[in-house]
Amino acid sequence: MGIGDLFWLFFIVAAMQPYLKQMMLENMRKRLIAKIEKMRNSRVILLIHRQETMSLLGFPVFRYIDIHDSEEVIRVIHMTEEDVPVDLILHTPGGLVLASLQIARAIKKHRGKVTVFVPFYAMSGGTLIALAADEIVMGPHAVLGPVDPQLNGMPAASIVKARKEKNVDSLEDRTLILADVAEKAIEQVRESVRELMEGTYPEDVRDKVADLLSQGVWTHDHPISFEEAKALGLNVSHEMPEEIYSLMALYPQPVRRIPSVEYIPLPRGKEGKES
Repeated sequence: MGIGDLFWLFFIVAAMQPYLKQMMLENMRKRLIAKIEKMRNSRVILLIHRQETMSLLGFPVFRYIDIHDSEEVIRVIHMTEEDVPVDLILHTPGGLVLASLQIARAIKKHRGKVTVFVPFYAMSGGTLIALAADEIVMGPHAVLGPVDPQLNGMPAASIVKARKEKNVDSLEDRTLILADVAEKAIEQVRESVRELMEGTYPEDVRDKVADLLSQGVWTHDHPISFEEAKALGLNVSHEMPEEIYSLMALYPQPVRRIPSVEYIPLPRGKEGKES
């Protein structure tokens, strides 16, 4: 074999490496999902978005809950017998209200127990989905978030507040229309939260959570911890299976040239020894 042949062999192997690595990851994920399903006797569904970017021609690409996600989740639920429990693993910054609400209503109507696992975070639309579950399992540092609607990148609640505090005669027609739409959006989300929590939570908890999460009391990125969620009356627990974290590790962030977090991936005890 000549140098030219070795060069092309090296080129082919190098070109195939990302594809082979992806195939290995997919196979490992499928095996672990099957293990969790057998362990919990459930249907496992993952909805995972990496808010950090992957580069496409130098441009960042962000993932969020969209219509494709809602179609896929609804399809899986339709493939699952009504009495089979559903375990939904969420890792998302949120997304479209329409898509999030479709997913939430689909799991709400499922007769078997629905458990939402939040190992790290499920903000905005992710929280909307979690509110429809029978139980929310959160990691010790995991967070949920407000579900107040955003219009043109602005909080709907702030738009309504600005209209109330300004002289109406001084506002443009476009601003008044935007404020009217914002007011409707807030009420729609509030009623959707109450609808999703019906039958699982008492009415006073439903009203409190719906008002607090939809009315713009906090900024949209406010992190709601396990303790806050419990104080709100949500059905939350800390019983996160280690297999969930192992599964999350198989959804790595797109590789950067210089990693932002580095560590030796081994357990470590108090004496500096491997435990």
